[in-house]
Parts: sequence; C-alpha cells; structure tokens
Amino acid sequence: MTLAIVTGTSSGIGLHTAIGLARQGVTVIATVRNASRADALRAAAAEAGVDLDIRSLDVTDAAAAAALIADAGPVDILVNNAGRGAVGTLEQLSDADLQEQLETNYLSVARLTRLVLPGMRERGRGRIVTVTSVGGAVGQPFADAYCAAKFAVEGLMQSLAPVVAPFGVDVAIVEPAAVASSFTDSVHRAPAGPYAVQQQAYLDRAATSFASAQSAQDAAQTVVEAATTADPRFRWQTSEAAVRFAGLSLGDLDGSRVLGVTSEWVEPGE
Repeated sequence: MTLAIVTGTSSGIGLHTAIGLARQGVTVIATVRNASRADALRAAAAEAGVDLDIRSLDVTDAAAAAALIADAGPVDILVNNAGRGAVGTLEQLSDADLQEQLETNYLSVARLTRLVLPGMRERGRGRIVTVTSVGGAVGQPFADAYCAAKFAVEGLMQSLAPVVAPFGVDVAIVEPAAVASSFTDSVHRAPAGPYAVQQQAYLDRAATSFASAQSAQDAAQTVVEAATTADPRFRWQTSEAAVRFAGLSLGDLDGSRVLGVTSEWVEPGE
C-alpha cells in the first residue's frame, strides 16, 4: 500500500490531486481546513468512484499536524498544497499580514515535511511534493508577502533535496501560473491607499489572467505526475504559460527581465 497525504483539498488543485492519486491506487488522506467545506471533495470522489480518508487539518496548527502524522502511519507521499494569497505592497502590509503568509505558505510546509522525513529516511523511500507558484520564482507587484513566502519555501526545498536524496527521498516543487479555482476567493486585500491606481491596474490584469486560466484539474495532473513518476525531478511547471513566466526569473541574472515585464502590470490603462 502507498499512502499519501494531500493538504488543502476542499477545492482546486488539491481536490483534483487527491482524486488523481486515488485513481492510481494510492491510499489518500485528504485534509481540509474546515470539514464543512468538504462536500465538493466528497462529491468528486463519489463521481470518480474512489475512496478518500478526509480529515480536518489547519496546517498552521503544529499540534494538529503532529497528531495527524502520528496517526497516519508510514507516509510515502506528502503533497503540500494548502496555501493562501494576499494582495498588498509592503507599505500596506502589517507584520501580522506577513506572518500569516509565512505561517500558511512556508512554516506549515516546513513543519509537515519535517514530520514525515524521519519515517521516509528510515524506510529508504518517499516523495515530498510542494505546490508553490510561479510566484516562487518571479516576484510580482502587490504579491509581496505571498511571493516572499513562496520564494522561501522553494529555497527550503531546493536546499533539502540533495541532502535527503541519498536516503531515497525525492523532493519536488510544482509551479502553476494562473489557475481557475476558488483560491482567489480567500485572498486578503490590503487597503490601497496611495497605491490605488497601480493596485487597480494590477487587479484588472489579474482578473483577465484568471478568466483564461488553466483548469485546476489540468494543473493537478502535473502534481500527480511529480508525486508518482519513476523519473523524478525537482522543478515542475503545470503549463506552457508557467514555463515561460518562471523562465523570466530563472534565466535573469541581473534582474532586468523580470522588472521589465512586471513594471507594465501597474501602469494604468489608456
């Protein structure tokens, strides 16, 4: 039996990842922050004809995370998918705003990963997949706190990967671009203040991007592949758009390519 834990499965990429893994015969513990929001997941599982072990987990609750891992038994695959967005530039953001992003998008991932590592290392096998974002490679206007946390988690995983590889543990990150899901519904938006014109320009562009975004089901196929492939690699993008956008930064040695593109995002329309 192969056991996977997937976080953030009430909708979007997490939901379809849980279903996709179960379809491949993987036993899946699918976590949701609020059990009352698991109806869509249950319906999708029923439609797909698969069984999921659905459990409540606030990934920022360290004690709850430890209890889940202790109760789950040997974990073969961990998919860190739970996350939250935020819109605001640094002057608009409080320390609490910054900490919230770090807690959800970085510290909770580090915590869960640390909890499963001893068992994976001792058994000589395991796969850790973290859904980050193209925002983990390319800083974006009014996504300061979000991108900072995603940059941090990518650095963490890239540093961890070569250390645990000799023990049979593979580490991967998956970078989606815009994905059509309810993710944006929970995005915290700071008051615009003096940045109102630039923030509205950014929001208008974001609305256009998400209107033609990749489907969550399509993006989840890449996560499932990263979690199950016999030919693992560290960095995955979920679409050609994600490849192009992440490539702005990954090949941008002096930083001019990224700033040349993103500066246009905050220019008001004609």
